[in-house]
Amino acid sequence: MRMPDMSGWVHFAPLSGSLIVAIGAIALCTWYLWGALKLWRQQRRWNVARTISFVLGCAVMFAIATFGVNTEMTTSLAALMFVQITALVVVPPLLVVGSPGHLLLRTTPHHGLGRVVLRVAHAGLRSPMMRFLTHPAMPIAFALIVYPGLYFTDAISPIIGSRVGADLLLIGLLVIGIVSAVPLWSADPLPRPPSYPIRLIDILVELQIHAIMGLILLRAASPMFSRYTGPDALAEQSIAGTLLWTYAELPLLIVLIVALSRWHDRDRSHARINESREDAELDEYNAYLASIARKN
Repeated sequence: MRMPDMSGWVHFAPLSGSLIVAIGAIALCTWYLWGALKLWRQQRRWNVARTISFVLGCAVMFAIATFGVNTEMTTSLAALMFVQITALVVVPPLLVVGSPGHLLLRTTPHHGLGRVVLRVAHAGLRSPMMRFLTHPAMPIAFALIVYPGLYFTDAISPIIGSRVGADLLLIGLLVIGIVSAVPLWSADPLPRPPSYPIRLIDILVELQIHAIMGLILLRAASPMFSRYTGPDALAEQSIAGTLLWTYAELPLLIVLIVALSRWHDRDRSHARINESREDAELDEYNAYLASIARKN
């Protein structure tokens, strides 16, 4: 089995890539840095780590839109899988951890056009659509759509066959990834915050979807997709399966560890609060007994 040439992945080719995604990444990064600098100039606190996370997410989004890996995903299944995984599980957590919604609320003026923006943001946060999108079942549904739904039906072949289709696919993957990441990574208030057991179920199911999809690609004895049938098709499928087994699993394992840590910290905090309350009740009861003893 001959290994495909992947040296073209790292060539900077913005004019042949997804320009709309690249422009969106630049616009998001510019707005975020403007907001952070505005808070710092006003001597208001804003976390530097959040800023680094968001800027890094924008940089990775810009890279998968302008480097050769984007151009080659129309002819290389391995390149397509790399871009898809990056858009779904690498870029979204970096953006969500940056808390852009919180920054928007803190930097938008409360008069004029800013007042309208804040009203729209609050209405969107409380809308039925947002409650639907943040439902705990949505990350699993999205994972089923973008992996079995696209690949087992070979719907990916006609979509990726044109530049417009590839751009729309990348935009859709980024949107799906962000919507799926918000319940798992966001520290901001949500209309339907998932419980920690539900988060763990979501993560474990997504891990299994990646593992099964990767195993199928690795074990396939013939090309599975009409778009990718060249002499390197089997090698491309093996690389794509390996990426699903490794690259796609790492961010989910990280969020699994983070969720377990937050769950543990929350339980310890609740235990301390309950212990303090019980101690206060015991002190009150002892004082009551002492008052009775003094009366007698």
